[in-house]
Amino acid sequence: MNSVLIAILVFIAYILAYRFYCRFLSKRIFGIDPQRITPAHRYRDGIDFVPTRRSILFGHHFTSIAGAGPIVGPAIAVIWGWVPALVWVVVGSIFMGAVHDFGALVVSARHRGKSIGEITRELIGPRARTLFLLFIFFALLIVLAVFALVIGVLFMMYPETVLPVWLQIPVAVALGFYIYRFRGNPLVPSLVALALLYGFMYLGILYPLRLPPFIMGNEILTWVVVLLLYAYVASILPVWVLLQPRDYINSHQLFVGLGLLYLGLFVGMPQVVAPAINSTPSGAPSMLPFLFITVACGAISGFHSLVSSGTTVKQLDNERDMPFIGYGSMLIEGVLATLVILACTAGFPSLAAWTQHYADWNTAQGLGAKVGAFVEGGAAFLSYVGIPQEFGRSIVAVFVISFAATTLDTATRIQRYVIAELAEDMKMRPLTGRHPATMVAVSSAFFLSMLKWGKGGLILWPLFGTVNQLMGGLALLTVTMYLVRLKKPVYYTLLPMAFMLAMSALAMTTNLVKFFDEGNYLLLTVGAMILALEVWLVVEAVGVFRTLREKSPDGLPAYLLEEEE
Repeated sequence: MNSVLIAILVFIAYILAYRFYCRFLSKRIFGIDPQRITPAHRYRDGIDFVPTRRSILFGHHFTSIAGAGPIVGPAIAVIWGWVPALVWVVVGSIFMGAVHDFGALVVSARHRGKSIGEITRELIGPRARTLFLLFIFFALLIVLAVFALVIGVLFMMYPETVLPVWLQIPVAVALGFYIYRFRGNPLVPSLVALALLYGFMYLGILYPLRLPPFIMGNEILTWVVVLLLYAYVASILPVWVLLQPRDYINSHQLFVGLGLLYLGLFVGMPQVVAPAINSTPSGAPSMLPFLFITVACGAISGFHSLVSSGTTVKQLDNERDMPFIGYGSMLIEGVLATLVILACTAGFPSLAAWTQHYADWNTAQGLGAKVGAFVEGGAAFLSYVGIPQEFGRSIVAVFVISFAATTLDTATRIQRYVIAELAEDMKMRPLTGRHPATMVAVSSAFFLSMLKWGKGGLILWPLFGTVNQLMGGLALLTVTMYLVRLKKPVYYTLLPMAFMLAMSALAMTTNLVKFFDEGNYLLLTVGAMILALEVWLVVEAVGVFRTLREKSPDGLPAYLLEEEE
């Protein structure tokens, strides 16, 4: 099938979804109110709570939720065929992922900018809140350890990316001071910064850099340490100093990169050489439920709810920005995931070449294979518009690493919030401070990484896909309970919630059987605890739901009345 036709049909679906379904949710379900004061204004502190113009906040939110997720997941999932992967990305992003992200942003804004885990206390109960926060801490711990490893490995695979990625930081800081200290218009200088980034890419090709193995003679471990130190600094700085301007630049990089890649796609008009459906690939688990676990970002991802309710809500200037940032960003991520699917199925010259790359599950699942398939396929698309293959590889690789780095430091910042919330509950006041909480976040990730010479996060990584999707289901559970309290229709969040909880529970159960057969008792124990946690939270929520349905108080809940004062 021609890849251009697929791209056009997907674009039409997303345009219609944003035009009609997003508007319906905004007006009829979530009741967006431009007159309501947002937490960014109510609690403005110049560090975390900073009202931000919509275009800049979109850049931060999108690059934070994207990371390497919409690239890695679809690049693996096409082993089951391009049709299942594409259908899940399109349907999942429109009716599940975008609703999930949008809903988490709304609920957090209506609860004083608290995290989705913290909100659980008011909507379900104190026990559920503590369990959910511990659950989030565990998930973010894996994210920090593994993403530091992933970026380090990518720097080793593509040393030409080291110079442009790191030189972008001082440029972003200069842009941040220009915008917030001198009140300058960000568009022109951000475009200049983007032009500098592409210049840095050319320099990177001329001067590829490798990091000397200072830490225990291991280059990967050295990169992990450097990246976690960077994450510490980035997460304690005011958001306007680095995160906002860098992500704003990266949002331009996104649109330029997507534009060039899709232009190459439309010029080259390559045929999809991969099979439409490949139900029994060698060594792969069952498509049901693991397709819905493998493709998270790009369809629905629990991590997105942490970004929506962790950093994005604290920068929200006006509620009318919510649909564009919450729902629209997820659709753009679906556009990126669609591009990855096309690059990994139409970017190969023949079926034989594709089959060799996706010979079996273990081959397709390797990090180099995942990212390499997209980087090489993307570079092939860029070559259709005259961009040399070597420079095209650098463009796509920097694209991937920049987003992954954004996820790393945003996750560190969110982990800091989670640790502070837990410390406050446990009466450990010293750990509620910005520096102590961040130190716990980074050091715990470092100690996990130290295992297996920088690869310690991979010990628990087999659980992350299921944990992440389970977190998405639990976030939808929280949003649903919010709608129940307001006596709003719940089907639009209840059905996606039930689907994700069922798929994640089925996947976890399947994995537990596998871990038992392999004698992997660490993963068996941790996985069983996570599954028990899911059941516990759902039971708690069902009890509250029945109580509210039978005897719901009149009027708005107290927390909404407080926000309207």
